[in-house]
Amino acid sequence: MAKKIWFITGCSRGFGRLWAEAALQRGDSVAATARDAIQLSSLAEKYPDSLLVLQVDVTDRAAVFEAVSLAHQHFGRLDVIVNNAGHGLRGAVEEVDEADVRELLDTNLLGALRVTQAALPILRAQGHGHVLAVSSQGGLMGEPTLGLYNASKWALEGMMEALSLEVAHLGIDVTIIEPGPFATEFATPGSLKTSTENPAYDQARQALYAGFDPTAVGDPEATPPAVLAAVDADEPPLRLILGKSTLPNVRSHYEDRLATWDRWASVSDLAHGSTRA
Repeated sequence: MAKKIWFITGCSRGFGRLWAEAALQRGDSVAATARDAIQLSSLAEKYPDSLLVLQVDVTDRAAVFEAVSLAHQHFGRLDVIVNNAGHGLRGAVEEVDEADVRELLDTNLLGALRVTQAALPILRAQGHGHVLAVSSQGGLMGEPTLGLYNASKWALEGMMEALSLEVAHLGIDVTIIEPGPFATEFATPGSLKTSTENPAYDQARQALYAGFDPTAVGDPEATPPAVLAAVDADEPPLRLILGKSTLPNVRSHYEDRLATWDRWASVSDLAHGSTRA
């Protein structure tokens, strides 16, 4: 199998770091971005010839486009684009600060948009490429006190699904990665901002915590083979769940959604009105 050239955002820790190292270990080359490039120094020392470290904040459009261009110039092509950079926001809809929501969307949604827009002309010219975006179980269902994080990931899912339909004829694949709960640093202050709490929503918070099952938390070290399998597939999946707990939760959630639509189908039909020729 030919070696691949990766461009991965958010590589300072977590999934981005693990997947970058897995690609490097098997002989691929990686352009790895982080807001603080120093955090990638040990990886750069280990892979001096196959790793290009770029200091990038995905909320800076000019910096994103420059980084993608530099990576392309350095390696000569780009095969795999991984939109991994992101963070969380915990707070009920009434609690969240609008500035925090704008920052969240600027990173989780618009950051992925910027990277994808910068990479697409290169991938189109090559006639091949694979764009990945890291969503979440939270991109598949709403969760109490995580509504705006859900919204950022739902929007990412919609954008990437539409993108897959736009670029299929250009030889470009799209995969949305949907991890369940994993023992990453996601819950640390650097990755998760918490809104000022209103006691009116304590019950909602308790509902979120009550649904947490420690045995459902996956080991992030186990995820690289799954991502590599998707990247190497002749027909990559549009969506790939990571972990055991998410699919049963999603299946139940979507069964409930379909059942609700079915129960209200007669009302939906009435809303159609008279068919006009």
